[in-house]
Amino acid sequence: MIENLDSLVDWSRAQFAMTAIYHWLFVPLTLGLGLIMSIMETFYYKTGNVFWKETAKFWMKLFGINFAVGVATGLILEFEFGTNWSNYSWFVGDIFGAPLAIEGIIAFFMEATFIAVMFFGWNKVGRGMHLTSTWLTFLGASISAIWILVANAWMQYPAGMKFNPDTVRNEMVDFWSVIFSPVAINKFFHTMLSGLMLGGAFVMGISGWFLLKGRHIRFSLSSMKTGAVTGLVSALLLVVTGDTSSKNVAKYQPMKLAAMEGLYNGYEGVELIGIGVLKPDVTNVTNNKDAFYFKIAFPKMLSWLATGNTDAYVPGINNLINGGYKTDNGTALSAEEKIRRGKAAIQALSDYRVAVKDGDAEKAAIARSSMEEDFDYFGYGYISKPEDIVPPVGLTFYSFHIMVILGAYFILLFVVVCWLGWKNKLVQRRWLHWVSLFSIPLAYIAGQAGWVVAEVGRQPWAIQDVLPVTAAISKLPTASVQLTFFVFLILFAIMLVAEIRIMVKAVKKGPASEVDN
Repeated sequence: MIENLDSLVDWSRAQFAMTAIYHWLFVPLTLGLGLIMSIMETFYYKTGNVFWKETAKFWMKLFGINFAVGVATGLILEFEFGTNWSNYSWFVGDIFGAPLAIEGIIAFFMEATFIAVMFFGWNKVGRGMHLTSTWLTFLGASISAIWILVANAWMQYPAGMKFNPDTVRNEMVDFWSVIFSPVAINKFFHTMLSGLMLGGAFVMGISGWFLLKGRHIRFSLSSMKTGAVTGLVSALLLVVTGDTSSKNVAKYQPMKLAAMEGLYNGYEGVELIGIGVLKPDVTNVTNNKDAFYFKIAFPKMLSWLATGNTDAYVPGINNLINGGYKTDNGTALSAEEKIRRGKAAIQALSDYRVAVKDGDAEKAAIARSSMEEDFDYFGYGYISKPEDIVPPVGLTFYSFHIMVILGAYFILLFVVVCWLGWKNKLVQRRWLHWVSLFSIPLAYIAGQAGWVVAEVGRQPWAIQDVLPVTAAISKLPTASVQLTFFVFLILFAIMLVAEIRIMVKAVKKGPASEVDN
């Protein structure tokens, strides 16, 4: 047994969360700038105008700075699966490791190859070859994101696997089910689009700074328009993928949906909270009315988002704990019953392994049959009490609504910039330049909030309904995890400060003088 298990789990989760948060500061900007610099170089290839070449080169410079730091944090993040979560890696490594290996072999080497041509090949290869290398660098980053998000989506919705009691490992039986699960497909597009939206907001903000300084006007206007169009298209498509995501969450992670909306007791025709302030530690409420100090809600909209039916029943937190409501597969089991069946499956697995060791084929067959009967609830056997299946409601709720509100804000901002750009009135709107500049951190907050919803909202599970974090942990001294947490915190803080200083220096220097011609 691990002493102070709760402390070890908390510190390991904190270390992984800190690494993931830092890493996600760099990934979305890599994706967003990758597309925008590719578009700008395409304009150069089509027109031969050196203005577009120098414009593309400026954004490539910022892309390169950001890309280099992102690689370092990403490598550390992947290593932590082996150091801090070795039980997880053993239990599902045959499945989870496959997309990560493909990402490293194909996408990373693809990026590494073509990024060199992109940066150093301007005067060494033809315009067509250089443009191809730029697009392939962006494609490599996108492919990298695909495989990472396939792995993450599998944790949200495990598919294409079969448990082997002889090795006590889950093994992949359907590679295509892992890749093309509805959660994986939607997660890739939703995450990719959020990166493109952030890239658009970043380009708009930096361009706004140049306009405020009265520098590189033509460059700034062209970049701001490109960023606004990229951001607007991405933000509008995010609404579509967000709708699909809500239906996936309702179907595969109903507890996450209940936490996202602070819904404790479900009913038919559930309202969607637009803005609200949750009461702490609320459990027994009627139709969600008393869970909030204050709220603005849209009648029946959560039922529609979850199922496409405005009158559909959506279970709340208490319903999911107590069970008894009707589902497409019958009557929902209580969490207590799932825990009982999970413990029975774990005991049956132990009995099977003992019988195999003793050479008793009959007992082994009986134990295996019993285990397979209850294996759908195997992970619940590691849950101590029913209330443990509830994620942090307040953090999930506020993160979700911050993400949605900021998404709506950016749609409005992109529309305003596109409209004024079309009317050739961007130069005169200094207030808009300030708004664009200070909106850069808001774009990061929106992306980080989305990941908080995705990861915190599915706690206590490392793999949804299969393996809780308490069973996924490595057997380590808590002090070791604490030490490495602060080492990484200091290291990442230094890297972030260094990156910001280098980026600011590059921005202040500005693009080449050709952009003013």
